[in-house]
Amino acid sequence: MAEKGAKQFLAFDLGAESGRAILGSFDGEKIGLEVLHRFPNQPVTIMSTTYWDVLRLFHEMKEGLAQCLQAYGTDIASMAIDTWGVDFGLLGPNDELLANPIHYRDPHTEGMIEEAFKVVGRQQLFEQTGVQFIRFNTLFQLLSLAKRNSPILDSAKTMLLVPNLFDFWFTGRKVTEFSIASTTQMLDPEQRNWAFDLLEQFSIDREMLTEIVEPGTVIGPLLQSITRELGYEKVHIPVIAPASHDTGSAVAAVPAETDDYVYISSGTWSLMGVEVREPIVNEKSMAHNFTNEGGVCGTYRFLKNIMGLWLVQQCRRSFERDGNSYNYDELTRMASEAKPLRMFIDPDADEFMNPLDMPTAIRDFCRQTNQEVPETEGDLIRCCLESLALKYRWTVEKLAEITGRTAQVIHMVGGGTQNQLLCQLTADATGLPVVAGPIEATATGNILMQAMAVGEIATIQEGRQIVRNSFPMQVYQPKAQGPWDDVYTRFTQLLVD
Repeated sequence: MAEKGAKQFLAFDLGAESGRAILGSFDGEKIGLEVLHRFPNQPVTIMSTTYWDVLRLFHEMKEGLAQCLQAYGTDIASMAIDTWGVDFGLLGPNDELLANPIHYRDPHTEGMIEEAFKVVGRQQLFEQTGVQFIRFNTLFQLLSLAKRNSPILDSAKTMLLVPNLFDFWFTGRKVTEFSIASTTQMLDPEQRNWAFDLLEQFSIDREMLTEIVEPGTVIGPLLQSITRELGYEKVHIPVIAPASHDTGSAVAAVPAETDDYVYISSGTWSLMGVEVREPIVNEKSMAHNFTNEGGVCGTYRFLKNIMGLWLVQQCRRSFERDGNSYNYDELTRMASEAKPLRMFIDPDADEFMNPLDMPTAIRDFCRQTNQEVPETEGDLIRCCLESLALKYRWTVEKLAEITGRTAQVIHMVGGGTQNQLLCQLTADATGLPVVAGPIEATATGNILMQAMAVGEIATIQEGRQIVRNSFPMQVYQPKAQGPWDDVYTRFTQLLVD
């Protein structure tokens, strides 16, 4: 329940599996969160292509807004939306959506990185964008449409990334927020604008792209047609661009007090990095495939995209297909009981992007790399979690090498912090204490940026103090590191980077 006299902010946080409408209640010192509406995000496959069902998602967001208005009245300070990155909708001449956005895991972008390098070399492309090469980046998705002579691309007049597509439907204004734009591999990070010269080389129409706005920008008021649809007249709710990329919002809520930390935004993906004031674009960052993504308050998120708990989620789905239903706590318990440090995978190997069966892909990888093959469900989950912890260690080392900054602590935020085994394994593998929390980091960061936009919070440092006031943190101290040192070299030999 919202505190009496507190400011109310509505955050829509959409992830790869589900979405939530979350009310943030801010009394000047603490933020309280209440999930008003939770809904699935279920992609739809048609004729071998997988799409996001954005119309259903927009309907569910309006339902969340309706529940907010019914429960708390019309005195809502603002609302804001964050989602995953890279995916987009294309609008036609009359602003109609031409097709549902294609899911980033769809195989239509296979081979597109190599095709892009035929137009612009690897080094030049990285120098102009500073973005990690992943085949589903927006640039490669557009290239795939062009290679297939897509009539949708020919008809498109506007491209809007997913959160800004929803912003448009709520406000009627078309903009692109900086943090979400930075996931596209189409942005010049130093100019904080589209890399127009680069896009011209790929024959991408600059007129299709919209103005880039900073996190904390007021996009516009909620359309009266939507409030009337929900049964309300004369409702004024500003729609804010937070960090529209969910990781950008999550990092905004990292409860750090000093600069000597590394963050992990842990969920389906693990986004691991540091905050910097200038993008880091050099040979080392390119060689290790790091990325520069937009942050809040003039920062950049220099980070590595790591596959994350997708590995565990897909194993769980496979177990269910085989008639064995486990919740995540049960899977973690089985992993904790499995024998440690026997077999490992590179979480970011192509085999694990979207396999037909994750356990089979893991076993095949172990077999092909002359390792012991995991047999039980516990073995498989243990393999996933230990491999993630070791990839975090590798990433900590590379961050120090590239930035010259030595981390003293890891801040892990997001849903993955609920996996206590992963938190402890991360501390053990890296030799660094892990501070876990808040769980709802993305929604919290979303609300912080709304509060800054309407003048309730002055600085991100003040916002992070509010996070420390508001949510419990759990600290995991590293235990015996010797066994991890013994296997680390063997693990690094498996890496594709």
